Amino acid sequence: MADPARNALPLPDYDHLPVGGLESRVRSLSAGEVEELLAYERSHADRLPVTEVLTARLDQLRAGAEPTSGDPDALRPEQSTGRSGSPVSPATSPEPFGPPPHGTPDQRGKPKGDRS
Repeated sequence: MADPARNALPLPDYDHLPVGGLESRVRSLSAGEVEELLAYERSHADRLPVTEVLTARLDQLRAGAEPTSGDPDALRPEQSTGRSGSPVSPATSPEPFGPPPHGTPDQRGKPKGDRS
């Protein structure tokens, strides 16, 4: 069952945000909104890096910092529009090489005396 408090948080999909991007997203929030996230975090996952980021931002706001134009709806790294799939292609593949001296299943190796 979904937690009703999660749906009312100031950052959408807060539980799925990567910790690394949280600092830039909380810059647009007011002190009250950061307090709300901090209370939610402490009563749910209580992740130390997250509580440190939220506490530091709350201290900045209480010391006179103003919310900036951060975008709480900004694209998350896990939703990037970059290329997906393998970067390997015929153009980036290595050059073919000869079989090892011990041979392959379809090509027998050379005895040591016959090597040149």
